[in-house]
Amino acid sequence: MKIDKNIIKELTDYLNEFNLTEIEYTDKDTKIKVSKSNPTGSHQAVSVAAATPATDAVKSAVISGTEVKSPIIGTAYLAAEPGAKKFSEVGKKIKKGETVMIVEAMKTMNHVPSTVDGIIKEICVEDGQPVEYGQTIIIVE
Repeated sequence: MKIDKNIIKELTDYLNEFNLTEIEYTDKDTKIKVSKSNPTGSHQAVSVAAATPATDAVKSAVISGTEVKSPIIGTAYLAAEPGAKKFSEVGKKIKKGETVMIVEAMKTMNHVPSTVDGIIKEICVEDGQPVEYGQTIIIVE
């Protein structure tokens, strides 16, 4: 995992500016916790702890619903073509086998079907975003 030094510097400056002892930065894949201690008053130590993405066991405890995963590596598209109606929208009722997204791989458009009946709770990828095999693309409740 690569940690962005600029983010660490900004967090450290923020700690100093507001005389805080701890701050967290979280994005989709990374959690960084920056803490400072000043036991003697003359020297300041800043520690950084970074956590990698959550394990599958932790993810399943947080996510409620059924995850529909990408069956292939490629580029995800929410509609058949630019400007067309999206296959998936949060709150939409879908049936098992209904196309929820297209994943393009090697100039082939692969329709990804829903694995369950339900209501779309969350769309986990953006239009045109690269996806990996097994990556969650939507969550159905």
